[in-house]
Amino acid sequence: MTSPDPGPGSAGGRWGWPVPTWRLVVGAGVGSLVVLVLPVPPPVGLWVVNGALLVAAVVDWLLAVRPDELEVERELPGIVPLGAEARIVWRVAHRGPGRWGVGGRGVRVRLADELAPSLGAVTRRARVVVPVRGRAVAATTVRPGRRGRFTPTEVVLRVEGPLGLVARQGRRRLPGVLRVYPPFDSRDEAELRVNKARILEVGLRSAQGRGGGTEFDSLREYGVDDEFRRIDWAATARSGKPIVRTYRAERNQTVLLLLDSGRTMAGRVADVPRLDHAMDAVMLLTSLATRLGDRAGLVAFDREVRAVVAPGHARDQLSRVTEAMYQLQPLLAESDYRGAFAETLARFRRRAMLVVLTELAEQAVSETLLPALPLIARDHLVVVASVADPEVRGWALATPTEPGAAYRKAAAVATLADRRRTVARLRGLGAVVVDAPPGRLAPDLADAYLRVKATGRL
Repeated sequence: MTSPDPGPGSAGGRWGWPVPTWRLVVGAGVGSLVVLVLPVPPPVGLWVVNGALLVAAVVDWLLAVRPDELEVERELPGIVPLGAEARIVWRVAHRGPGRWGVGGRGVRVRLADELAPSLGAVTRRARVVVPVRGRAVAATTVRPGRRGRFTPTEVVLRVEGPLGLVARQGRRRLPGVLRVYPPFDSRDEAELRVNKARILEVGLRSAQGRGGGTEFDSLREYGVDDEFRRIDWAATARSGKPIVRTYRAERNQTVLLLLDSGRTMAGRVADVPRLDHAMDAVMLLTSLATRLGDRAGLVAFDREVRAVVAPGHARDQLSRVTEAMYQLQPLLAESDYRGAFAETLARFRRRAMLVVLTELAEQAVSETLLPALPLIARDHLVVVASVADPEVRGWALATPTEPGAAYRKAAAVATLADRRRTVARLRGLGAVVVDAPPGRLAPDLADAYLRVKATGRL
């Protein structure tokens, strides 16, 4: 977009602040040396040299192109996955008439952009030479290190005079939006499971898959690989040859993903926040469910509900879910499961598979999740999913060689025992529990969803 003229509050206003350049400093130094070697009284020589430099600087500033005579555009990528690379392009154009001393070599412009440090830009500055009535282009590469919405609003232009002694500097408003989404690392896993589910639907067998769904699809002639219990005897009697029923996985079921963004989700596993692992699982399950004909939705909460996406199976449902959660950051407060469950039940009454993505810390689960779980376990199928820290397991299995390692091993063993008890208590209340290491949470949760569909538990 093209920036508008700077407002009254812009630094330098219409004319631009005068900024000395390194050439002016070098000129002052050379002039001082000249005064020392000339047979001129020191005060007079200094006045002459400094006066000449001052006049030259004023003339240079007057002849310099004003920043508001330049057109500036910034091209942002719009959406960038976390950790991916993208380019930001600046375009500076001069549309005004040429000035004395400027036409042959163009306008020397330095540009500084208001890019957040977490965007990981290679540089926030550029230096270009803009031809008179022409355009120059510069670019930088960013690799964001944090999710969220970034809104750079200003660039600073410094335009040098034809002598290079003084520059005009001014700010230009250039609002833009760059959104950094969580990375969809399990995208390939989603494709594999969609293909697997479709293969099972047409009756082919898989070594890892059992069952053919629970929703009646059609009748066909008996084959050698068909189960005897699938024979439809009434249709067999009418046609005079064996006929079997074929089934498919039920469609148009509801999967609601309840994403916890409270205190316990701020912990890092494999140098990634637990919340980001959970977001990857949310995106995989949303993609998988909608492509298999089910309806997926999102409820994100901490001590209050932060985002809600109604269940749907439109092609853009994954984009809607991602857009709703990409700005979420862990809140350092206890999550209100009871409030989140109550609001979910009030909004969505149809029986659904409720997937709670949280951390299985014993104290937090015992005090908050377990008392609230009966609210939803009675009428819905509940799945609780969490990412396990492999480093803790490594400490528990390691052989200590020093007192510090022994204490760490004891703490890790106790933590794993507490986690196993928490999982057992959740399963005792009827919940399906998925507790998987990084990289396996999303695929294991998808497999649990496919098992639920294959067995008709919804």
